[in-house]
Amino acid sequence: MTHTEVTKPSGRHFFRLQGERKRVFLTQLPLSLIMVVAVLIAVAIYPQSFKQPLFLAALVMHVLLLAASLAIPWERFSPSAVLIIPYLDFVAIGLFRGGNQQFLTAVGLLIFFPVFWLASSGLAKRTAVTVSVVAALLIVWLPVMTAPDGFTLEELARPLLFPIVVLAYATTVVAVTNTMNVQRKALEAKDVQLRAALEASQQRERLLETVVDTVAVGLVVVDGGGNDMLMNATQRKLHAYALPENIDHPKEKDLLVFATDAITPVPADERPVLRAIRGEEFTNYQVWLGSGEKARAVSTAARPMLDEQGTFHGAVIAFHDVTDMMAALAAKNDFVANVSHEFRTPLTSIQGYLEMALEDSDELPPDVLTYLTIASRNVDRLSSLVSDLLTTDSMSLELTRTNVARLVAESLASAAPSAEHNKVTLNSQVQEPLEALIDTRRIGQVLDNLISNAVKYSPDGGTVTVRTWAEGADLWCEVQDTGIGMNSSEQAQAFTKFFRARTAVQRSIPGIGLGLMITKTIIAKHGGTISLESERNVGTTIRFVLPGCLGTGGRTVGLGRISQPELEDAP
Repeated sequence: MTHTEVTKPSGRHFFRLQGERKRVFLTQLPLSLIMVVAVLIAVAIYPQSFKQPLFLAALVMHVLLLAASLAIPWERFSPSAVLIIPYLDFVAIGLFRGGNQQFLTAVGLLIFFPVFWLASSGLAKRTAVTVSVVAALLIVWLPVMTAPDGFTLEELARPLLFPIVVLAYATTVVAVTNTMNVQRKALEAKDVQLRAALEASQQRERLLETVVDTVAVGLVVVDGGGNDMLMNATQRKLHAYALPENIDHPKEKDLLVFATDAITPVPADERPVLRAIRGEEFTNYQVWLGSGEKARAVSTAARPMLDEQGTFHGAVIAFHDVTDMMAALAAKNDFVANVSHEFRTPLTSIQGYLEMALEDSDELPPDVLTYLTIASRNVDRLSSLVSDLLTTDSMSLELTRTNVARLVAESLASAAPSAEHNKVTLNSQVQEPLEALIDTRRIGQVLDNLISNAVKYSPDGGTVTVRTWAEGADLWCEVQDTGIGMNSSEQAQAFTKFFRARTAVQRSIPGIGLGLMITKTIIAKHGGTISLESERNVGTTIRFVLPGCLGTGGRTVGLGRISQPELEDAP
């Protein structure tokens, strides 16, 4: 086995980590220092000891053993080779004791140094104990056995307690060393496991950092106290847009964060990160970062981090740069509006001339009358489409007291032919009398859109139910069908301009994707809200509420299926 030298020892591993040569030298050094003290005592009190050959031989042997422990490159030999030093220490101690009878008691105690060395080495444990006991016996018996007057059994038995103490001492050291070695190996194995786990954790951390820095979405992770734990490269770039130029260390309130109009500053406590720190969960919360030409529009989302007990421990906030998308949408809206305005003038002219031609329909040949009628109908459709394209948030309302039940009946009557074609049953559950202060034409347009959509998206039959009722001063309306329905991703885009569900496109269901967008705009202009619930192959329910547009009173009337004659006779 080869032992390498480590240059930075620490703590209890000092001896083991210093290298074999230094370890052997430092282990031998205490016995040598005791021998130096003994020599000094001999010089001061027992100078006659230096006339004893055995005493001098013991000193020379100790010097040689100390020099050998330092000079010999022990790391090149087997680990058991170093045990020759403590074995020879027994000889040196025996010579020292034999050469100076004045040190009999003290010299006997020196044997514990090599005994400890052998017993704690962990090598040849039984041999170490046996040699230690035999060496102790020889040290205490040799002076007795070599006495000029001979010896007796009593003289041999008298010092036997000392070898027994050495036996107990050596056995104890072996046991303690074994225990410590077992613990050390367990700690080393645990250390290997911990190092492997640390390396794996560091590897996963590097992988996570690489992945997080690669995505094109800004990510911020904060702890429960609002301190940043992680911010990826994309977010650092986005964050730079919000930094004011004249402040070196801006606080949250100093950052340039604006509302969707890119002008109104967002209050500090309403900004995405602070909302997330409060434990709020949100999606598609749009703000602008920075000002001027460098400003960026971002869509933010936040999710809280909770422990097993549901305690808030931080949040993850995502920042998605939607500046290009916002510009594209604005350009598309401008294009649609401009084209629609250009269409309106020639369509008005064509429509006027067709109406003048049809005023003298009695004088027209039948085939010409048919052609002009078809042309007029298609011009009306184009004109209606242009009006839909031009419908924006700038529309104005003309509020009047309106019979809501009458509006529902008119819309159901308009949808009756399509319902009959699709084998759809129309049901009405309307509370009346129910008068509301609304824009009659616009809310009629809402009902037409919702009911016609419900019929269109029930091509294989089913039921469409319209419900209206009052809750206090609020008007509630619900249109429910049992048609093809939508999945979750389609529901999220249902009110987007020009959006068509995939199933509708595959089934060639007519439409351009403006009805729900216009409906939502009209409801919003009335100060109301609209919601949609749908499930694939189960059906769709669209519900809207117009707040504060009703008076009090009202009664619920017969609810059930509306027959075809009833629809045709509806006022």
